[in-house]
Amino acid sequence: MKQKVGQRKALFKWKRKLAFALLLVFCFGSLVTMQSQYGRVMMLASLRPQSVQEPKIAFLFIARNRLPLDIVWDTFFQEGENKFSIFVHSRPGFLFNKATTRSIYFLNRQVNDSIQVDWGEASMIEAERILLRHALTDTSNQRFIFLSDSCIPLYNFSYTYDYVMSTSTSFVDSFADTKEGRYNPKMDPVIPVRNWRKGSQWVVLTRKHAEVVVKDNTVFPMFQQHCKRKSLPEFWRDHPFPSDGSKEHNCIPDEHYVQTLLAQEGLEEELTRRSLTYSAWDLSHSRDHERRNWHPVTYKFSDATLDLIQSIKGIDNIYYETEYRREWCTSKGKPSTCFLFARKFTRPAALRLLNMVVKPQ
Repeated sequence: MKQKVGQRKALFKWKRKLAFALLLVFCFGSLVTMQSQYGRVMMLASLRPQSVQEPKIAFLFIARNRLPLDIVWDTFFQEGENKFSIFVHSRPGFLFNKATTRSIYFLNRQVNDSIQVDWGEASMIEAERILLRHALTDTSNQRFIFLSDSCIPLYNFSYTYDYVMSTSTSFVDSFADTKEGRYNPKMDPVIPVRNWRKGSQWVVLTRKHAEVVVKDNTVFPMFQQHCKRKSLPEFWRDHPFPSDGSKEHNCIPDEHYVQTLLAQEGLEEELTRRSLTYSAWDLSHSRDHERRNWHPVTYKFSDATLDLIQSIKGIDNIYYETEYRREWCTSKGKPSTCFLFARKFTRPAALRLLNMVVKPQ
């Protein structure tokens, strides 16, 4: 009897051990299966395209104080989503807040190390370099557009973005300057005359070319020293008019710096040599003889018509007289309008155009 009881206990222990062993095998098998499935999930996840920040355009505004056309730009940027950033260079100490701008896009967007800028002085190109230094800190910024406080967009954001990002080149209005008086021979040999260029300061730069401008420590000092505006009667009180004005060079730094620097660096093959910002320079009607052809036309309320905008949009080529070169404008390999922006517009003129300038083509 005792023997049978012992046999039953032994059988029970054996069954319990067997069940425990089977349980261990099941658990181990489940763990292996889970690890295998987890590895497969992770492998598939690694094959999925990762979320990548789209390239952005940095809009770089050079302003005296506030931006009088901020409402126009507010409408423009509403379509931009996360494809743009904004930097503003205004006078030192000026703050863009709810009291000084009507657009949320410009709140606190001024750079904190701005300088006093004087027209026709190297301080203008230093302001450009300051803006670029700030904008380059964001690695998503791949294009850099310089704009004045009187610029308006001619198209909506989507069209503008596609136009600018569709090419790997910078848009830099650049041509040989053959007129006497701009180039100062004292720049030679650092800047030889063969590299001297002229053009609009309202350029669009790729990230590579923006970095070239910021890193430059050779051409910029030469401009500071030798590229200065010619004295005019209205400045007599501050700067005595020279006894022999014919010996003065009339060099406007912002019309030469970027163009000359990129030529100096051998990068002209990487440029579309035209500006995307339209300016009208016909000032033959001006009563001030000294100021004719020095500043572009300012468009007032009465000038702001649909016909004006359509005429600017209709321009499809630019002729460069000094190089006997006609630049036919293209986008994505097809004929296109030349300009995406225009200046100089007063606030009343810009507001009048608000409903027409931000519409698609």
